Amino acid sequence: MAEADIKTVRDMDSARLKEELGKLKKEQFNLRFQQATGQLEKSSRIREVRRAVARVKTALREKSPKAKV
Repeated sequence: MAEADIKTVRDMDSARLKEELGKLKKEQFNLRFQQATGQLEKSSRIREVRRAVARVKTALREKSPKAKV
């Protein structure tokens, strides 16, 4: 998922969102590792991935059953 807007993310089903979240978390880890070792070339990618993770988590929460208050 490269630069997907929230509408695209909301159209995905829960299984696809969970799969996408796993991929993004793995990429985020790799980017942090590259940054720590001084190998990161595009530091703005960290921000993009972090926001994509937030989009996916938001969509997953919207699809989950509402918690009773």
